[in-house]
Amino acid sequence: MAKSRLMALVYGWSTVLILMFAFSLILALFLKFTTMTESTLQWTTLVLGLFTLFIGGFMSGAKGKEKGWLLGLLTGLGFFLIVILFQYLGYSQGMTLQQSLYQLAYVVAALFGGALGVNLSSNAK
Repeated sequence: MAKSRLMALVYGWSTVLILMFAFSLILALFLKFTTMTESTLQWTTLVLGLFTLFIGGFMSGAKGKEKGWLLGLLTGLGFFLIVILFQYLGYSQGMTLQQSLYQLAYVVAALFGGALGVNLSSNAK
């Protein structure tokens, strides 16, 4: 049973990474070819991040088929850990209060996605 949960987490984290790369490319193209402002970019990345973590949690929950809230939480916490390590090791900076609140929102979005993923996948049976 633990192996299936680990695979569900891998699916969730993979989904998050793929969506983050895709949205980063799309936003880079928007920045290059439109007049998008920095404040618009900030809100756009927040919304896309919430959507991405929700979908990642959803995929974890759907693959795990039980305890979706836990799988979603672990998906969000894994993303949070990657961000902290990247920022601390890569830039030698801690997190600001605003960044911490964003990360908390991302974890909560993944948690809700995981819970919904389990419920929708079990209703499909």
